Amino acid sequence: MKNRTGKLYIQLYNIHGLIRGENLELGRDADTGGQTKYVLELAKELSKRKEFLRVEIVTRWINDKNISKDYSIPIEKVNDKLRIVRIRCGGGKYIRKELLWDYLEEFVDRSIRYLKTVGRLPDVIHSHYADAGFVCTELSKFFGIPFIHTGHSLGRLKLQGLLENNLSMEEIEKKFRISHRISVEENAIFYANKIITSTNHEIENQYSAYKNAVREKFKVVPPGIELKKFYPFNEKRERTKDAEKVRAGIRAELWKFFMNFDKPIILMLCRPEKRKNIAGLIEAYGKDKELQEIANLAIYAGIRKDIQSMSEIEKDVLTEMLLLMDKFDLYGKMAIPKKHDVEDEVPELYRISAESGGVFVNPAFNENFGLTLIEAAMSGLPVVATNRGGPQDIIGNLKDGLLVDVSDPTNISETIKKVIKNKKLWNRFSESGVELVTKYYGWDSHISLYIKEVVKLKKEYRSEINTFGKFGKKLLECEKLIIVDIDNTLLGDTEALERFKLALSSQSKSIGFGVATGRTIDSAIQVLEENNAPKAEIIISSVGTELYYKDKENYIYSTGWDKHLSASWERETIIELLSDFDFLEYQEKENQRKYKMSYYLRGDIGKIKLVREKLIRNRIKCNLVFSHDEFVDIIPFRASKGRAVRYLAYRWNISLNNVLVAGDSGNDEDMLIGEMLGVIVGNYSPELEKIKGKRRIYFASNSFADGILEGINYYKFFERESIHD
Repeated sequence: MKNRTGKLYIQLYNIHGLIRGENLELGRDADTGGQTKYVLELAKELSKRKEFLRVEIVTRWINDKNISKDYSIPIEKVNDKLRIVRIRCGGGKYIRKELLWDYLEEFVDRSIRYLKTVGRLPDVIHSHYADAGFVCTELSKFFGIPFIHTGHSLGRLKLQGLLENNLSMEEIEKKFRISHRISVEENAIFYANKIITSTNHEIENQYSAYKNAVREKFKVVPPGIELKKFYPFNEKRERTKDAEKVRAGIRAELWKFFMNFDKPIILMLCRPEKRKNIAGLIEAYGKDKELQEIANLAIYAGIRKDIQSMSEIEKDVLTEMLLLMDKFDLYGKMAIPKKHDVEDEVPELYRISAESGGVFVNPAFNENFGLTLIEAAMSGLPVVATNRGGPQDIIGNLKDGLLVDVSDPTNISETIKKVIKNKKLWNRFSESGVELVTKYYGWDSHISLYIKEVVKLKKEYRSEINTFGKFGKKLLECEKLIIVDIDNTLLGDTEALERFKLALSSQSKSIGFGVATGRTIDSAIQVLEENNAPKAEIIISSVGTELYYKDKENYIYSTGWDKHLSASWERETIIELLSDFDFLEYQEKENQRKYKMSYYLRGDIGKIKLVREKLIRNRIKCNLVFSHDEFVDIIPFRASKGRAVRYLAYRWNISLNNVLVAGDSGNDEDMLIGEMLGVIVGNYSPELEKIKGKRRIYFASNSFADGILEGINYYKFFERESIHD
């Protein structure tokens, strides 16, 4: 996608939950709430502005029989400038955000592949929540893209709330992976160029708990609200038949629960989460007989069909609601409808509650922002909200309700009564909310502030943190790769090496060059420098167990490859099993790595068979690499030079037809066989004789670097057009 207009291309990453261009299923589960709505509306508003050429929401692709097929559309066109791009990771089943952590490296990989098909990097990326923060951190590190982050909620705050609710640290880790989330948040805060918050309270009382939080990075941009649907209850508008039908449906549903409809309605609208403190509101209402006499309670806690089929977290919250309803005998006074339509029913819910003289309540233990408070204000419905978090700013701006300490249910009930019983106060709050909401929370003011920050960031962006930057962008454009072994392949003949360097330097910048070696990273760098070899842009070291990208004069470790290798790796078990063999000698400490154990074989090479058999017998998933009749390396089953090269090709969307590899020994074998263009230099080890005659393997007559050049000429690698899969 070429851009000659100077207009901006922005991506908004919102990985978890369910997001589509229309008819959001808000409240369907704990992951599909206000954040989802905000991101979609933000994207739609940005797409209307002349400053933007292209807006994309990047989310997870889901193909699950239990949910709509809408979420399996790879690219959904919302309008001429806005698309929802769905990236596959972790299979097709819909899973909650706490279970996504192990699949986010895959999301990074596939996001890179997608960007390569676009042919242009976005001008700015904006992550929403910690999972997207991880992905955008990695993308920013690779490409040096300006990066905005919005937390929406924070792990340290969640941890505090869970501990206060008597959950053990062990339970919290098991359910929420909270330590990992906090670590990811620290990284996102560190790498982000700008952090957008909804309120000052977030900066001062929430982000302040993070060691990487620097005040200069933060900007308060209060979220906007789509005002057309959320109009005041007393504003006269001609209703369509559909609107009347929606209104009648809501009233009919509430009549199923209420014995007396002529009372003010205490309305709560939220996802079924512990931190929302639904139980606290029910207890406040259940213990206060006066409040029960003067008002009804309606709680819309997400969308449910069968509580037993829901997640444990949601099931616990909803079961507690039912038990408390029964405990306080609230039948006829309390409504708990099973569903609500976000697009049409929710605005009417606010207006019906306002017409009744009711109040909207947010009793959360902590609320990061509280979009529903703004919706209520626009509808003319006064609010009672927690004094922890964003509501402080909202009620401070709108002056449309009261804050309450929710730690004691009595505080909640007394505050609700104060608003409902005092008609003068109720009217003042109602009018103030309607009058001020557009000033503070209209989309026009929000978008103007947001665009100002994006344009400023794009204009002034200078990466202050080490990033791959230049090389990352080269990889994005790269169409060919040359990966060669170091010892006895690239090195071994000084004059041949010079000829190879000259040939490589004359080629297009779209050809990437790297080495794959059994050496450690430090040893590889040292030997390449000592021999004045070409600068490797990629180093696959320690027999394919480590992958590094060049960053200026340094090399950066690939966490993506690390994550790929970690599955089923039983290092200590393997060491213990092999300690029985006296013909294996554990190599020096500097040769041992996180994903590689190295031994010397002392004696008959036939004994390697015993090692293989023992590992298989004990069901150990690993690869055994034997080379030069002496060296034995045990590495993860996913690791090898060849697999690392294939991973590179996959990640950077380079066809295997356009990858040339060269080697000389047994630990190069899996790199040489397969779809890539293999070159075996003339001075090869005898163990490679067995692969003579295999497809796409060229045995060169010349040795060392001259053998690589011979293979390049044989395949006409420099001359031919790139082949695309």
